[in-house]
Amino acid sequence: MLSRLRGLMGRLFHPLAKALLAAKVSPDAVTVFGTLGVLVTALWAFPTDHLVAGAIIIGLFAFLDSLDGTMARLAGRSGSWGAFLDSTLDRLADAAIFCGLAAYFLLHHEGPTRAWGATAAIACLVIGSMVSYARARAEGLGMTANVGIAERAERLVVSLVCAGIVGLGAPVGVLVVALVVLALASLVTVGQRIATVRRQALAAVVPATSEG
Repeated sequence: MLSRLRGLMGRLFHPLAKALLAAKVSPDAVTVFGTLGVLVTALWAFPTDHLVAGAIIIGLFAFLDSLDGTMARLAGRSGSWGAFLDSTLDRLADAAIFCGLAAYFLLHHEGPTRAWGATAAIACLVIGSMVSYARARAEGLGMTANVGIAERAERLVVSLVCAGIVGLGAPVGVLVVALVVLALASLVTVGQRIATVRRQALAAVVPATSEG
């Protein structure tokens, strides 16, 4: 569903992408601008208890993540550099979001809520990075690992929606539980990707052995 939504956003952004290219704005500039927007928003809004504003603004920047790809395709500049830059800055944006949420719990709550919330946010950051690394490492070895129940888009949607709901008045436990579930789902996703790569690696060894 989220993949189809990204495709729809790409089509909606088509006129804006053409206008930016006509104005000599590069896809890389849009990528950097979007990342800076997420960084500033996440590290300001969440630690200062502006959960609704943070969730909405970061959500808008996340949708704009499709814009740089659309621009690159229209300009005929899709390639390894753009993919590398986008993926690298995505990790930075994710770090800002979950660090901002951890700071929110540390600064505005006490007791078990503070401990569980901050720990779950950091766990989402660390394990989420492992999810992304597993895929990148597999692709670097000529294999694929694009599987799992908690890819980046799902992690962002759940964390931002739950943060926004809590900002609107829902119990903070909603966000704590969501982050704990996300951390566990991310761990499962790492396991799924490891298993997928192992099957591919073993399948590649068998023909090589038989040929020898």
